Formats: sequence, structure tokens, C-alpha cells
Amino acid sequence: MIYLHKILPLILSPLFIIILIISFGIIFKSKKISFLGIVILIICSLPIISNYLTYLLEKDYRPTDITSIAKADAVVVLSGMVTKVKGDKEFKYEFTGSVDRIFAGIELIKENKAPYLILTRGKVPWSQGKPEGEFLYDYAIKAGIDKQQIILTDNVQNTDQEAKAIKKIFNEKIKIILVTSAFHMPRAIKVFEAAGIDTVPFPVDFQDSSQKFTLINFIPSASAFSQTSHFVREIQGRIYYELKY
Repeated sequence: MIYLHKILPLILSPLFIIILIISFGIIFKSKKISFLGIVILIICSLPIISNYLTYLLEKDYRPTDITSIAKADAVVVLSGMVTKVKGDKEFKYEFTGSVDRIFAGIELIKENKAPYLILTRGKVPWSQGKPEGEFLYDYAIKAGIDKQQIILTDNVQNTDQEAKAIKKIFNEKIKIILVTSAFHMPRAIKVFEAAGIDTVPFPVDFQDSSQKFTLINFIPSASAFSQTSHFVREIQGRIYYELKY
């Protein structure tokens, strides 16, 4: 099931669909079909389009002042901020652009917003090395968090499993402060509340940065195409969980 959950978004991605359209155009010798594929490629690669789509993903959540957050039973930091690099003898773990997740989680604990920091052992079947949560566990201790305050979940592969793993830790209803990227927060909230967990959002890792409107917004780029693809993937995830819960 997890393979389908990961593979389906690739099949429904803008890149796959564009390749499919252009391929049909070539096979059936139709310039109109091929041209349609090229037009979709250009539209998906325009920063003015991708920036707006990023805004749509994050519009429901804005940066939150940590002082305005009420105390809870635990701070939960979702996985998705570590990459593994093969070294000479072992794997080296490095942070990605979503590193604000663990930074925020540590800060919330230091501000006494909750007694426990919960980290998820995120690891898909094809990944190598130790689960992400175990690396973050060591990092949090180095950052000054008492190891007695840190809880690791079982191994998990997606947001749904993260919520169920955290529900399993506590036998009673709890209130958590959920830390994840702003674009990911809507479906994360959906999943955690479906699991019966009282959830307070603390969004971080905002991609919708404030920039001046220039000619560059109309020049196609690979980064803009990547943003558009990310939007499509996230919307698919939201639809999936809306139908499930």
C-alpha cells in the first residue's frame, strides 16, 4: 500500500502528464497534441504561476508568535527534514530546507510550552540508514533538551502512521503542539484530529516569501516547475485524506 501511496503521485505529476501528452503527439503525428504538452510545460514553469500556487498551499496558516501558544501535553515534530549521504564507512545525515521543524520544536520545549518532545521515526521501505527521528533525538540532546523529555515513536512511513503512532503512546486524550511545514499543515491537522488528538498548529518552513514583482516572474524556470509539481502532489495528498476521513 505504501508503494502505491508514493508511486501514484509520480504518475499523476505534471512531468509525467506532459511527457505522456507529447509522446501521444509524436506517436499519432499530431502537432496540436504535442504543442499542448509544450504549452502546459511552459505554464507550469512560470514563477508567477508557481508562486501563486505556493501561496494557496500556505494561505490558511501564517507565522505564529511562540508566546501566543498555550501549553500542551507534548510538542510533536513531524519527519521530513533530513537527507542521508553515503560516506566512506557510514551514512552522514544533513538537514534539508525543512530544518525549521526541529528548530521550532526545540524552542517550544525550551519555552516550557510542553513537557515532552515527540519525534517520529520516519523511514520508507527503500531508504537506508537509521530512521530520521533517531538522528533528531541526538541533535535535540546536543541542543540542550533533556533526553528524559524526548519520546520516539515506532517506525512510520507517512503522516497517517505518524498520527497513529503518537496516539498509541498515550492512553488518554492529549493536546499537542504540531510542528510541520506550513504547506503540509492542513492535511496534517486533518489526520491528527481524525486520530482523536487535540492539535494546536505551529507552522514553519514557509515557502511563500515576499518578493518584488519583476520580469523574472514571466521567465520559465526549473525551480518554478518544481514548485508547481510540489503543489500538485500536496493537493493530491489533501484529497486522499479528505476522502479517507
